[in-house]
Amino acid sequence: MKFSSLNKSYINGEWAEGLTGRTNDILNPFDGSLLSTVSLASSQQVQESFEHAKEAQKEWAKTTPEQRNEILRKAVSYFQENREDIMDVIVRETGGSLIKANAELGLTIEILKEAMTYTHEVNRVHEVPSAVEGKVNRIHRRPLGVISSISPFNFPMNLSVRTIAPAIALGNSVVHKPDVQVSYSGGIIIAAAFEYAGLPKGVLNMIITDLEEIGDDMLTNPIPRLISFTGSTPVGRHIGEVAGKNLKRVALELGGNNPFIVLSDANVDRAADAAIFGKYLHQGQICMSINRLIVHKDLYEDFIGKFVERAKALPYGNPLDPKTVIGPLVNESQIEKAQRYIEEAKQSGAVLALEGKREGNVLTPYIFRDVKNTDKIAQTELFSPIVSIIRAESDEEAIEIANDTEYGLSSAIFTDDLERGERLGLEIDSGMTHINDQTVNDGPNVAFGGNKLSGMGRFGNPWVVEEFTVTKWISKQTVARQYPF
Repeated sequence: MKFSSLNKSYINGEWAEGLTGRTNDILNPFDGSLLSTVSLASSQQVQESFEHAKEAQKEWAKTTPEQRNEILRKAVSYFQENREDIMDVIVRETGGSLIKANAELGLTIEILKEAMTYTHEVNRVHEVPSAVEGKVNRIHRRPLGVISSISPFNFPMNLSVRTIAPAIALGNSVVHKPDVQVSYSGGIIIAAAFEYAGLPKGVLNMIITDLEEIGDDMLTNPIPRLISFTGSTPVGRHIGEVAGKNLKRVALELGGNNPFIVLSDANVDRAADAAIFGKYLHQGQICMSINRLIVHKDLYEDFIGKFVERAKALPYGNPLDPKTVIGPLVNESQIEKAQRYIEEAKQSGAVLALEGKREGNVLTPYIFRDVKNTDKIAQTELFSPIVSIIRAESDEEAIEIANDTEYGLSSAIFTDDLERGERLGLEIDSGMTHINDQTVNDGPNVAFGGNKLSGMGRFGNPWVVEEFTVTKWISKQTVARQYPF
């Protein structure tokens, strides 16, 4: 595997051997083959990384938009020039299909390019009027400082760059920890891209380590001003609690229980096609993946028939095969968790419309029908190729069912009436709703984020600019002010 020699952390502009004396094997989730072995950084190295980031940020904040743009432009060229090799790593390391790898790399490049459009937002100044004679009020936008970044295993490259690129574009520095099982696509390749681009040392520090070694070090260190995390809601709750105690900002994109609603006037064929993609891209291991299919009673049987037929035909197996849609779940633990969900659903009386099978770490589609929204399987983020289908007696009830969850990330509505679809979309308590499309949508210039237990904050331009900067009021008294005492 190309890049395998870069098996270390990247600290203060140098590739640094981990000092724990421990290593972690990076395995191909499809066949268990060894891709590389990485050395794990110590808690002390994490502390040093934050110190380096703090010092580097002082100078990086003084750079011009043109200087920051040049770094981002060169990073883009690195990803473009190494496209095929990077896609190969994403497939081998995450178990995602070539379709998924292409989408992930494409989003990564888009995020970097979009970041180049708002480097000028730092040090932007605007004046506001004052009731005090001779006072000039100026509002400055400044870099926030050091950002602590933690990314997950499922879409590790673009979900890491989603924090790193805007942070760097806006004059911040970053200490970044990818999920160790995807160290290359989540961290090493990104660090290599910015090294190639000539990013000054210390502005990006990438730490390969595990929780056994560092615990909450990425959260409790006093230096970072913001913690950016994408991952599970339980971990997000913990991060929010720690950050709150220390008055740190957070950007949290957490779990989802995303509904796909088929209204009474929907085109069933188009809805089924969209639902197949939104459920089975990357085996359902996406925070935005469809979790519940909520179908109006008049279309219920027709939709189930078409959806099941499509799911049965999805090619599965080795994700390096261009025809493969369903590849492996990321590790043994994830597939065992999925199998527990299946057994619990069966024992609770849920009806199988399609029973899948396990081959190694590959799980083929499981479809449960006649599920009640109160059933455990309907209230659990499944993160696998398992889906629940729920019957709605009316369009209004479909919206009520969609909202009956503690999550609120993404959602979708299929209808022939686009205006009504938008009105109903506003009634769904989620950060995003897509009309006549599926739930898995992203872009660098849209407001991406969730409500309720699905997170806090928004990524995307211009919302991320507000998240990753601080505003400062400076007033200048141009004439002597008269005070009352």
